[in-house]
Amino acid sequence: MSTPMKTIFLCEDTPDGIYTAIYDAWASRLGHDNVKLVINGEDNLELFAQYREVNTDYEKAVKVARSVQMKISGEAYHMMYKAVMSDQPDKADAAYRFLIDGFKYGARIVNMLGNPSVARIFELNRKVSGEQHLFVEFIRFIELNNGILLGKIAPKCNVVPLVAPHFADRFSGENWMIYDENRRLAAVHESGRPWVLMDTKGTEWEALCEKTENEDVYVTLWKIFHRTIAIKERENPACQRNHMPLWYRKNMTEFL
Repeated sequence: MSTPMKTIFLCEDTPDGIYTAIYDAWASRLGHDNVKLVINGEDNLELFAQYREVNTDYEKAVKVARSVQMKISGEAYHMMYKAVMSDQPDKADAAYRFLIDGFKYGARIVNMLGNPSVARIFELNRKVSGEQHLFVEFIRFIELNNGILLGKIAPKCNVVPLVAPHFADRFSGENWMIYDENRRLAAVHESGRPWVLMDTKGTEWEALCEKTENEDVYVTLWKIFHRTIAIKERENPACQRNHMPLWYRKNMTEFL
C-alpha cells in the first residue's frame, strides 16, 4: 500500500493566519501525520508533497482560539499564542502538534514537559516572553512634530501586541505609537481610548514618523543622565552586552 503524499499548508505569518491553517489542516481529514504547517516563504520546497495556500479567515481563527480555551485551557491558549509570535520557522507546525496532544490530554497538557510537542511550545514561549520583558524596559520614546510619542523597535519576535497593553496602562493619557521596523507593524494609542494594531505596509508611515526639528528635551536629559551616572573606571562592555545585547540598542536613545 502506497504512503499518502504529504500536504503542506502555507499560511500567513500572523496568529490569525496560523490559526486558519490549523483549522484547514484539521478539517482536511488527511491525517495528522500527513500534513505540515509552514509559514509562507519560510521553507524549501519538498519532493513528493502537495502545497495548499491558506487564505487567512478571521472566523476560522476565532473558532480555533475558542476551542483551545474551552476544550483544553486558557493557559494552553496563552502558551500557544505567545509561541506563534516567535521568529522560528517551525512555529506553525509546532502549534498544530501541540493542539493534537492538547485535545487528547486536556488541561494537564501544559505540565507534560516530557512530551516533545509541549517542550517545543514551552521553548518558543520562553523566548518570546524573554524578549517581551526586555522590550518593556528598552523601548525609548521621542516626541514627533504633532506631539505624538513614538517608540521604534526592531525585535526578533513579534512582541508589539504583547508590550502594548503595558504602555496602554502606564500612558493611558498620552497619544503614542510603538512601531516594529522589521514587520512594519504598529500599536497605536489615542489618549483615553483602547490601543489598536495597525499594519503599516502600503502607507506613508515614515512621513508620519518624522522627528521634531529640535531634539526632544527629554532625549537630551536622558543622554546627560546616562553619561553622568557612568563610572569610567568600572566600565565593563562584555557584561553590558550580556544584559543588553547590541541588536537591542539600535533605537535606544542613550546609544544613538
